[in-house]
Amino acid sequence: MTLPDRVTELVDEYEQVCGERDRFLWRWIYSLFPEFTLSSVDPAHADHVRTQKTILTMYVTVLDDLVENHGDRATFEEARRLVRAPDTVDPDRAAVDEAYFAFIERLWTEFTAGLEDAPRRDEFADVFDYDITQTLNAMDYSAVVNENPRIANLSGAERYDAHNMVMFPYAAVDLMYSPTFDLADYGTLRDLLWDLQEMARIGNWLTTWEREVREDDFTAGIVVLALQEGIVSPDELAGTDEQKEAVIERIKSQNLEQVFRDRWADRYRAVRDRRTDADSVDLDALVAGMETVFEYHVASRGYK
Repeated sequence: MTLPDRVTELVDEYEQVCGERDRFLWRWIYSLFPEFTLSSVDPAHADHVRTQKTILTMYVTVLDDLVENHGDRATFEEARRLVRAPDTVDPDRAAVDEAYFAFIERLWTEFTAGLEDAPRRDEFADVFDYDITQTLNAMDYSAVVNENPRIANLSGAERYDAHNMVMFPYAAVDLMYSPTFDLADYGTLRDLLWDLQEMARIGNWLTTWEREVREDDFTAGIVVLALQEGIVSPDELAGTDEQKEAVIERIKSQNLEQVFRDRWADRYRAVRDRRTDADSVDLDALVAGMETVFEYHVASRGYK
């Protein structure tokens, strides 16, 4: 998979400033976007929309890693101002990592500049702003859970953490380039996205939770369930590398992954069989695309 020039340039910068994620991740998501892009997107804009969503993914991933892997709340708090309060941004504020912030600002500026030609940007801008704020709140929630693992619970993971999958912001970008989309179908689409977002989150949880435990990130649903059921303790998760490996093996022995595979299958059957009344977008194709998303997650286990 060859990335477009705009993305390649940003990936090169990312590897100089951050470098935590292999280039495979950006190729992975770029190759996957056509599978769950709304059918209403004008084909003339399809490549641009795909690039825009890849850049947005980079922005979200860098922020997520910043707060979850580095515990850098100061830089995170400053960076999130770029979305809702850009006039208050002050990168010189105490404790802000200058290089990280500059790159995050570069990503956000590149993304927003890329929306200037969107035919329906103004119609969906306020919804996009709201939805990306929920993604940022999901990161904030994860940080709080990692700092206080005794509050971990599955309901919170499902309600808050799922927004980290960016399904609602992705859809808003698609709609900005969907000239024939009928606003009468908007509520139906968003109702479906709640289920699809949870399905995407489950696929991600299943294939990244082991790496995250090793990185002191305990927010994956599988780990949260293990905490909630008393299979592991917060003290063990915060222990030595050897203790963490023991925790991983114990979670595996309880077959908790199957709980979430079954949950994904239940959600998929429900949305596949749901009668949806939307004429301006093919929701059946969107649902079918989520099966491919899950397959991509499973096939790439250990690579992202």
